[in-house]
Amino acid sequence: MPKKISVLLADDHAILRSGLRALLALELDMEVVGEASNGLEAVELAQSLSPDVVVMDISMPKMDGLSAAKRLHERGYEGHIVILTVHAEEPYLFQTLRVGASGYVLKSSADGELMDAIRAAHRDEVFLYPSAVQKVLKEYRRSVRGEGGKTGYARLTNREQEVLQFTAAGFTNQEIAEKLIISPKTVDTYRQRIMEKLNLHHRSELVRYALKTGLLTATE
Repeated sequence: MPKKISVLLADDHAILRSGLRALLALELDMEVVGEASNGLEAVELAQSLSPDVVVMDISMPKMDGLSAAKRLHERGYEGHIVILTVHAEEPYLFQTLRVGASGYVLKSSADGELMDAIRAAHRDEVFLYPSAVQKVLKEYRRSVRGEGGKTGYARLTNREQEVLQFTAAGFTNQEIAEKLIISPKTVDTYRQRIMEKLNLHHRSELVRYALKTGLLTATE
């Protein structure tokens, strides 16, 4: 049996944590290995338990979720972070990507999207609900327009550019392969070349790069 995705829940509301734990308990490929009630505790538990994914609320006492996520990455945490929040505003989405989180899920839709976000993060992908992608693109374009960030992009071949854009848009290897009429293995080879040329190390960084340089459009 494949190893389950280990998850750490970080939220200052005990009732919500209990609800999330109950939801995840229904998933055969996941297990909750710990719970934190504030940001500092989340950082400590993530370092000691090394979960695959930390589900982190933004608004927590002692240290907010974004600060906790940033501190974890600074300390070399190798897992992934999914931000869970009631906030749908653009600045929060923007900050989530800046601190290296792999997902952004609204609490109002957690029952339907949180599991998908956890699985995506575990695959080293980024999860954003459709309307959030448009908001993030708008914010990134406003902040980075004119910075000349496409220098590395110009080094990519046409096919590599296609693979990058499809990857950033959230398509799987199989879906990209079908669109470009190539094998999934070839898609992975192209992605590795792209990461080498752009000096990136994780698939989630490809998404942030595409967003920052405006390679995606709100209709993609």
